[in-house]
Amino acid sequence: MQQSGDQQGDAASKGRGYILTACLFAQFMAAVESTIVGTAMPTIVADLGGFHLFSWVFASYLLAQAVSTPVYGRLADVYGRKRVFIFGAALFLAASTACGFAWGMVPLIVLRTIQGFGSGAIQPIAWTILGDVYPPRERTMVQSYLSTVFGTSAIIGPLLGGFIVQQLSWPLVFWINIPVSIAAMIMLAVFLKERIAPRRHDIDYVGAFLLMIGIGALMVVLVQARSLDRGLLIGLGVIAICALAALGWQEARTREPIVPYKLWRVPIILLANIGSFAIGALMMSNGAFLPTYVQGAMGASPAVAGLALGASSILWTFGTFGAGRVMLRLSYRAAAIWGGVIMIVGAAMLLTASPQYGVFWVSFAAAVLGLGMGFSNTTFVIATQTSVGWSERGAATSANMFLRTVGQSVGTAIFGAVFNLGVGGRIAGADEEINRLLEPATRASVDAAEAMRLSEAIAAAIHNVYLMAGVLALGLFALAFRLPVGLSPVRQPAPQPRSRPATGD
Repeated sequence: MQQSGDQQGDAASKGRGYILTACLFAQFMAAVESTIVGTAMPTIVADLGGFHLFSWVFASYLLAQAVSTPVYGRLADVYGRKRVFIFGAALFLAASTACGFAWGMVPLIVLRTIQGFGSGAIQPIAWTILGDVYPPRERTMVQSYLSTVFGTSAIIGPLLGGFIVQQLSWPLVFWINIPVSIAAMIMLAVFLKERIAPRRHDIDYVGAFLLMIGIGALMVVLVQARSLDRGLLIGLGVIAICALAALGWQEARTREPIVPYKLWRVPIILLANIGSFAIGALMMSNGAFLPTYVQGAMGASPAVAGLALGASSILWTFGTFGAGRVMLRLSYRAAAIWGGVIMIVGAAMLLTASPQYGVFWVSFAAAVLGLGMGFSNTTFVIATQTSVGWSERGAATSANMFLRTVGQSVGTAIFGAVFNLGVGGRIAGADEEINRLLEPATRASVDAAEAMRLSEAIAAAIHNVYLMAGVLALGLFALAFRLPVGLSPVRQPAPQPRSRPATGD
């Protein structure tokens, strides 16, 4: 049984506190970026113009981040974590600096794309580094710290963004990460010690290109399905299918594939990746539709909606700590089952929510769902990292996080379609009226009877969304029973390398 960390963890043990701090900074950078920029975007659009390009400021960043994550993970296994992290953080730093000087919406979108390509290395490599440095028994603890930063950032980001645009200047929302990224790079450069055995590598550049083209086209289809021309969507779908099919052929014949499919033959990794995909989709039932329910169906303010969503992030953190304790005392399976039960309870509470119950009920329900997701997500990440050795941990961790991102995109697309069908089935062509209802400044101008009719349509449509969320929670509960019995961070066979190791003795 595997009882301690690997050689890389031993080598870096003296500077673990600084390494942990650097990785927490990296987590903060990744977590706060979307929330702080989202808060500032109305002000940015008012200054730069180009409102019709509004969504691409976010989509371009997320697309670049998603398609680059698996590539960075594999490169980290080949060249070491430090080099890859510093490269990504430096790219993120340069693009963040330039974003503050953007003179129009198109340049901002281009710079956000570059920023996303840098971000693709930051979070997954930080998680991988901590998987190297800390032995299995302690990984649950440090993953809890990362989740704490994630939950805190979800609350701090909007507040900080609002303060900056009201009291200072919007470029600071991009520049605030500059000192954080510099500090993270310096600490990792000084304290992370890696021993990389020099050898010739056959980097799969063709596979990396096909992966980015295929996944990029697929993500555009999922994220922008409503706003793009149907012919363009079909063309992108064909490109995605062809590129991903070519990727499968390429990876089967290359010596060092950018996507090591052999990892998927490990049952616990396969199950953890499926689970992360499902959690990503489930996250969007909260993140994308809870504010709409609170503002549209209940008539509450955006601030109240933000607090309701923040409750979910906070309880996610507690779920991470709980999962760590259950995994160490019992097993991965037990922790995932606990998470599944809690998610089912949270989804059921959301399904029974009514505007008459008040904001407290829906906030508490979202918090319970967040608690369950924290339980399960941590379990899947730890199980993945502990099932592989150093030479495959970067690829395994990045693939797990990448699939969660894809799950978020798929969940947004499917839940969005369900919501639109639900509203359209009750009130045809209600988009403009719903926009007025959701905007605090124009809500009062909506006739009382019309507002009631719209609120009821929104509540009924989101009821369907939460019904699907309940089905996903049930699926994750069933998936938990497929995890091997008895395996835990301290009771797991030592990982057998499926490729030549990248480290020296």
